[in-house]
Amino acid sequence: MDEKPTTSKGFCSLRYGLALIMHFSNFTMITQRVSLSIAIIAMVNSTQQHGPANASTEGPLPDPLSNRSRALRDFNTRAAVYQWSPETQGIIFSSISYGIILTLIPSGYLAGVMGAKQILGAGLLTSSLLTLFTPLAADFGVILVIVIRTVQGMAQGMAWTGQFTIWAKWAPPLERSKLTSIAGSGSIGCVCCVLWFTVIYDDPMHHPCISTREKNHIVSSLAQQPSSPRRSVPIKAMVRCLPLWAIFMGFFSHFWLCTIIITYLPTYISTVLHVNIRDSGVLSSLPFVAASSCTILGGQVADFLLSRNLLSLLAVRKVFSFLGLFLPSLCAVALPFVTSSYITTIILLILIPGTSNFCDSGFIINTLDIAPRYASFLMGISRGFGLTAGIISSTTTGFLISQDSESGWRNVFFLSAVVNMFGLVFYLTFGQAEIQDWAKERTLTRL
Repeated sequence: MDEKPTTSKGFCSLRYGLALIMHFSNFTMITQRVSLSIAIIAMVNSTQQHGPANASTEGPLPDPLSNRSRALRDFNTRAAVYQWSPETQGIIFSSISYGIILTLIPSGYLAGVMGAKQILGAGLLTSSLLTLFTPLAADFGVILVIVIRTVQGMAQGMAWTGQFTIWAKWAPPLERSKLTSIAGSGSIGCVCCVLWFTVIYDDPMHHPCISTREKNHIVSSLAQQPSSPRRSVPIKAMVRCLPLWAIFMGFFSHFWLCTIIITYLPTYISTVLHVNIRDSGVLSSLPFVAASSCTILGGQVADFLLSRNLLSLLAVRKVFSFLGLFLPSLCAVALPFVTSSYITTIILLILIPGTSNFCDSGFIINTLDIAPRYASFLMGISRGFGLTAGIISSTTTGFLISQDSESGWRNVFFLSAVVNMFGLVFYLTFGQAEIQDWAKERTLTRL
């Protein structure tokens, strides 16, 4: 028994393989989501943004920037350019969030009742196929693009939400930050689907390849947490639970700024820093590299602090929530004042999503602490709050920058900092890490 924890916690275990596959699946979905944000720089005619929304033209376009590369001019001679205004782009960017919201709660509940494997796999496959049809949809008009993105969001909502059902059964409590951070820090989507349906199982008890040591380690570590395969959902108790609302407000604040960075970063780099599309694509990838690194680092540090009893679980959740909301706010407030410095601006743009992902070891996984039996269902609601913030922030950003670019971007970042501070104060005040009474098996009663 003394050797079991050491052996079962190694990286050569099935649950870490599960985290790695989930990492590539999440990486694929994020790529599918942000690819249009990068491509839209070349797709949109910035000199004629107020024409008909569905119009497109062929041929070379006037280049307003003297430092554009020759490759960019050659590209424009072949590419179709769509006259989509900033407001229209904001709707396109936010449409995927509309779709995710529609499926978050039902997919989270169904994943908890029916099993997450099929729901997650189907969502990933559908999202991957729809990505292939997006370029064709653009030729038929902006309405079809919005429809495709909305349905794609519904598929991604299915894939994202059910992950916490799996981790509720696969992740030992002291490894939750580590495993979920590895999984979340990231034609590939179809390959991931093959791996998903072949290798992934809803729980370790039914996996044919898991070792006895690892199975016993996972089962014994989760034995103290009550579970029930069929349960009613205590909606009234959830609505009255302030620690749960603290998580919801954290999600709302976190997604507000993150959605702006994910969807508008290429546009900001192109229009404010005047970088050509080739270099813009490279620079736009750097914040995601930082985000992935900080997610994994945060998970490792969080579980280290817990395993060594250096901090309590509540302290760890609040410390990482503070880092993930306060540091990006500082960077966002500083951005409008450093646009004259190319290097400083790039550094701040990298730090915003990087430091934001410390939240993954904070309130993001807090539902596993306070209500592990309802983690998937509550994650759906939490992401619903986050995606609502994303819809509002994307649409608001498009409106603000369409009025005046310089003051518009300044107002965007200042407003994001205010929203972040609201979520941080609310979570630090009401956040908890103990299992709530309504989430314990002995309190289950019909409403």
